[in-house]
Formats: sequence, structure tokens, C-alpha cells
Amino acid sequence: MPRKIRELIADLEAAGFVNRGGKGSHRNFIHAITKVSVSLSGNQGEDAHRYQEKDVKIAIKEATK
Repeated sequence: MPRKIRELIADLEAAGFVNRGGKGSHRNFIHAITKVSVSLSGNQGEDAHRYQEKDVKIAIKEATK
């Protein structure tokens, strides 16, 4: 079962990412120290796509090196 967008956002915020905002349902997150960035699209209650889950996982891994 796919995770929700809100769960990906919670993971990013727990890892130290900050929401820079965006237009419509798009959100841009950047890590305050390492400057790693990732973009998410979709409303918070929607199911996340596999590529979004993968992008978030990679961004968190790069930011915590």
C-alpha cells in the first residue's frame, strides 16, 4: 500500500528539511545545512508515487551523510 504525501513530508521535516513553499500542490524542501533539495507534488491526502518515495529516500540519505 503506498504511503501518503503527508507521511513523506513528515519524514523530510524529521530529517531537517524546511518547506520553501511552492505553487499549487507543489512543495519544495531544502535541507538547512547540506542544501540538498527535493520537490513533492500532490495534496497531503493523496497516495505518493514510487518515484516520490524514492526521491525522498535519496534526499534524506544524501543530507545525512
